[in-house]
Amino acid sequence: MTLALLATSHSPLLEYANLPKDVSGELENAFAEAKQFVHDFDPDIVVNLGPDHYNGFFYRLMPAFCIGYAATSVGDYGSQAGPLDVPEALARDLAEAVIADGIDLAVSLDMVVDHGAVQPMEIVYGDITAKPFIPIFINSVAPPFTPLNRVRLLGEAIGRHLATLDQKVLLISSGGLSHDPPVPRLPTATTDQRRMLLGQTGPLSPEARASRQQRVIDAARDFAAGASTIQDLAPEWDQELLRILASDDLTPLDAWTPDEMTRIAGNSSHEVRAWIAGYAALGAAGKYSVQFSYYRPIRELIAGFALTTVTLD
Repeated sequence: MTLALLATSHSPLLEYANLPKDVSGELENAFAEAKQFVHDFDPDIVVNLGPDHYNGFFYRLMPAFCIGYAATSVGDYGSQAGPLDVPEALARDLAEAVIADGIDLAVSLDMVVDHGAVQPMEIVYGDITAKPFIPIFINSVAPPFTPLNRVRLLGEAIGRHLATLDQKVLLISSGGLSHDPPVPRLPTATTDQRRMLLGQTGPLSPEARASRQQRVIDAARDFAAGASTIQDLAPEWDQELLRILASDDLTPLDAWTPDEMTRIAGNSSHEVRAWIAGYAALGAAGKYSVQFSYYRPIRELIAGFALTTVTLD
């Protein structure tokens, strides 16, 4: 057994934003560190923890957690589309072990994932099918949200099972940190938006997807220019989260409530649940150390953007 963790923000705007040269240079360096880390580790399998942005999961039925036995990438924002190489037997064993450990979760034999799951694979491998890949969905955009202590316990259950495998496993946690992109919300949704949130509109047409994506691109441009009502980023909150994660004791996060997270760090700050689960999974296998850490609030990406690589001691 060997486990390692790559925890990274994702952004659908990476290929669309006009970043300052120093920021783009920093990101290139951070992604190069991640790529080298992953290639040096050379995992046998990737276990991905991440959100969905109303591309695969909808309010028709919104689980807190779901493990995919098979999965397809929808290809939003120019990400790679198509089926992923999901080892069904390993995914099933993982799901059954987590459930036996007291964590209620759903399973899917036909999971749809979006850029939130596949973007890190594209960054480090250039191909979402480069390695066997088990996707674990953690609801991070659709209230109500499960308490963070349950997310931590989910991660610990995942880590305990993965530690029994005779394989090298790379955990990828994808999402966050502070950000508040223009995602429709149920209490204020229009009739058409409500149908979308419920999954009643069916697969988006190319024109509808392009329109949806352009709204986010325009919102990011306005946010970077200071001409947007989007909630501001929260660097101090981001840095405190990173400090706790690196400390090897995640229990202080149990006191963070969903309402406070939204108030301080934005409606999509809940994507840090993927980070918490990933760090908890690694911690269940042993003491760990952060090998590389990058953070910068990047308004052009509407994100407190972070990337860490973590190994067992």
